[in-house]
Amino acid sequence: MPLSKYTVLDLTIARAGPTAVRLLADWGARVIRIEMPPKQNPGNIAGTLRRSADEQNLHRNKRSLCIDLKHPKGIALLRDLVARADVVVENFRADVKTRLGLDYEQLKAINPRIILASISGFGQDGPYRDRPGVDQVVQGLSGLMSITGEPGRGPMRAGIAVSDTSAGMFLGQGILLALLHREHTGEGQWVHTSLLESMLNKLDFQGARYTMSHEVPEQQGNFHPLAVPMGVFEASDGKVNLAASTQKMWAKLCQALGADDMFNDPAYADVRSRVKYKHMLNTDVNTLTKRYTTAELVERLNAVGVPCGPINHIGQAFEDPQAQHLRMTRPAHHPVLGDVNLVRSPINLSRFPHPEAFHHAAPDAGENSREVLHEFGYGDAAIEQLREQGAIA
Repeated sequence: MPLSKYTVLDLTIARAGPTAVRLLADWGARVIRIEMPPKQNPGNIAGTLRRSADEQNLHRNKRSLCIDLKHPKGIALLRDLVARADVVVENFRADVKTRLGLDYEQLKAINPRIILASISGFGQDGPYRDRPGVDQVVQGLSGLMSITGEPGRGPMRAGIAVSDTSAGMFLGQGILLALLHREHTGEGQWVHTSLLESMLNKLDFQGARYTMSHEVPEQQGNFHPLAVPMGVFEASDGKVNLAASTQKMWAKLCQALGADDMFNDPAYADVRSRVKYKHMLNTDVNTLTKRYTTAELVERLNAVGVPCGPINHIGQAFEDPQAQHLRMTRPAHHPVLGDVNLVRSPINLSRFPHPEAFHHAAPDAGENSREVLHEFGYGDAAIEQLREQGAIA
């Protein structure tokens, strides 16, 4: 696998950091989750949290080593692992990071080649650096909620943890860039991003509308703010998404649905006029699409190059013929849960086809402590002593 030679110490919690590390684990990195001993995490009774669908999907292909980072021997053990690792990923507050010896300068003194990857809610410095950051708060602060939902209905959160997962993906990319740089120079470095930086970036053209012209985008509901017609329209048996914003697509839409009168309407003669009269046009298109079933619209419009698709629930999305063809799930074997189906990486590499199954399911906390320490050269007696002293579990 592309990342098989790299060892990653994962000290992250929540979702953003584990998302970054999952990218590395799925492509072969030797990922070791450094976790608190179960007795210090009463919310995870008997490992039941780790056996949830969410945790299994986040932490597959990783192994777990429980270290008490409040114990001097635990800190010493972690520093020994850092000396032989390639990447450390963390999401501690700045003061905690320094106290544990996990800031970049301290790690660099142990291992000059180390790459420290940090993720936070609002950035490593600035007036909000010490604020706790969660996905929904950042969705609101970044402006995303102000453009999501229907006009007049108030702000609306996205249906997924979009700032968490975006930040995780960006941090994963940053780690890969740092590894590539190290291949050429031998130098490690500090890579960091935040939920807020990631969401401001993900605003993309909506953000650029403000940064370039100070235009503040507003909610458009299920319709595109600039391209017309593009949005949700009614069928006789449900609803579809369709997009016909170019002159060619507009002509094909009207032709496929027998709407010569609409095509010849002067108000809809070109792209600019269709944008000007978008509310009237969307109403007219909706009147037209209601004459057809969802299946008829999907078939007729795609056949002439007009994008159109059904609006599925999650189950329908995974059972869709194209999703089935792409095989977006793979099994992972869990000793208690049996085989669990998890969502694979969306990256496809011609030299590295996706394995038929994940290497292993997400481990219970501390499940691999002895195995991992053996690989780092610790003998049974040393491991047992650390366990008796309470440094590991």
